[in-house]
Amino acid sequence: MTGVQPTDLADATWRKATRSNTQGNQCVEVAQLKHGIAVRDSKDPEGPNLMFTPGEWDAFVHGVKGGEFDLS
Repeated sequence: MTGVQPTDLADATWRKATRSNTQGNQCVEVAQLKHGIAVRDSKDPEGPNLMFTPGEWDAFVHGVKGGEFDLS
């Protein structure tokens, strides 16, 4: 994702996904940035982040809600 600066993440407000597994510390956190969305593993907040443009994030959310990623 272009246009994201390290300061964007330093100032980011992270929140846990409502469906994250809190008992096994398997939590995903998301932050809305000026130019997109960032995702990280709550167990490793200093580790890598996934960065998405607003369009990419919308397509992902649409796919999740539509069952595109369901395991049968």
